[in-house]
Amino acid sequence: MGKKIKILVADDNRNLCQMLQDYLQTQEDLHVVGVAYNGIEAWELIQTQEPDLVIIDLVMPSLDGLGVLERVNSRTTIPRPKIIMLTAFGQESLTHQAMMLGVDYFILKPFDLEVLGKRIRVLTQDMPVVPQVHSTPSPVTTAGSKVNLGVEVTSMMHQIGIPAHVKGYQYIRDAILMVVEDVSLLGAVTKELYPAIAKKYDTAPSRVERGIRHAIELAWERGHTETLKRIFGYSMNIERQKPTNSEFVALLADKLRVMSKVS
Repeated sequence: MGKKIKILVADDNRNLCQMLQDYLQTQEDLHVVGVAYNGIEAWELIQTQEPDLVIIDLVMPSLDGLGVLERVNSRTTIPRPKIIMLTAFGQESLTHQAMMLGVDYFILKPFDLEVLGKRIRVLTQDMPVVPQVHSTPSPVTTAGSKVNLGVEVTSMMHQIGIPAHVKGYQYIRDAILMVVEDVSLLGAVTKELYPAIAKKYDTAPSRVERGIRHAIELAWERGHTETLKRIFGYSMNIERQKPTNSEFVALLADKLRVMSKVS
């Protein structure tokens, strides 16, 4: 058995912590060394447990994720853990600060546990860990990855059941590829993302929004339930609720970003 990846989970949502812990403990190469419900606890555990990777919520009581990051950065004697930050819509100014403080990866809530597992392995792959089933990703040239991503998006949308002839299909495809390139666009969907797509197709941002909504509704009506469950994971009860445009684009972009790293 190789060395396990030591993980610390920090979030004030106890149900989320429990769910993360349950999932991570089923992975034989991952080991949860601590769970914290606020920033002070997280900082204490980082010092005592020396995790390889910290999954931390941006907004927490007593000391937020940014405060914890500042303390981690001030410590120079011990190797810095990798940081995955959990963030929600509407936190883009804080997300920008977190980027400046050196977060390794953002995951937008709600997220897929499998995607998180893959992301952890990609971030810690320079450590000696238990060999994974997938092969070590080869560095992909930007040009190559763009082509692959285009193919992957098309295949994913086909699986979900979005018909290629509706306008929203093209809008969603572009939105996902743009977000994969620049995740900060998720914080500015109406201000930047829709207008950029509208300009490309010589239409209005409100039409882009409606087109995407219509395409998502069509996919849900067609009801490839198993495929939708596989892609959207636990993060929503798909029989009852359709994701918002932003959630839909965010989740698919996140899956793609991982696929482009883990082949």
